[in-house]
Amino acid sequence: GRFVFGFGRDVTGEVALDVHFPNGDDFTRTLKIATRDYAIERVDGLPSKMVTPPANVLARIKRENKGIAEVRALDTPETWFAEPFVWPALGRVSGVYGSQRVLNGKPRRPHFGLDVAAKVGTPVTAPAGGIVALAETDLYYTGGTVMIDHGHGITSVFSHLSSVDTAVGTKVAPGDLIGAIGATGRATGPHLDWRVNWFAVRLDPQRLLGPMPGAP
Repeated sequence: GRFVFGFGRDVTGEVALDVHFPNGDDFTRTLKIATRDYAIERVDGLPSKMVTPPANVLARIKRENKGIAEVRALDTPETWFAEPFVWPALGRVSGVYGSQRVLNGKPRRPHFGLDVAAKVGTPVTAPAGGIVALAETDLYYTGGTVMIDHGHGITSVFSHLSSVDTAVGTKVAPGDLIGAIGATGRATGPHLDWRVNWFAVRLDPQRLLGPMPGAP
């Protein structure tokens, strides 16, 4: 069968991969994790409430984060993740995985998505097969949001959508329409923020892709 795992932004050094088979043919492989360098991005001029949320929305944020965490915990026995991934939207790459963002001069968590900037309404499609596990039009941070379960803990999340054109439980194939680029939630302009997770581990979506079609 197929299995999948991933390493987060700051993992370095060596990791032991232990493989156990029903017939006892077990083995261990040592994986050497390369160190990567990440860019620093500064975003100034944001409204203060978008940098530090006001107290009256904290309960809403907690409730929305709980729903997202429940999707990330899914372990669906499917291997859609093994298909080749395709770009979910076409446009200018405006943000990359791992970059550190400084909002209004205050260092924040690293950026864990791949940002594609394009006009509002630009189609967003499924990058691989799966089941839509979340489809919301107005989350506090991410606005219009869709999450796809690709199997065995691999999930995609698509944020800041101007429209959500799918529903929970829908089975999607690569290239199926799921929404459109927007600037909803905490966004400074129209773009798609696409993130990929293995359970709670945040992975680099760009590692799954070839060159963007039509890009120089």
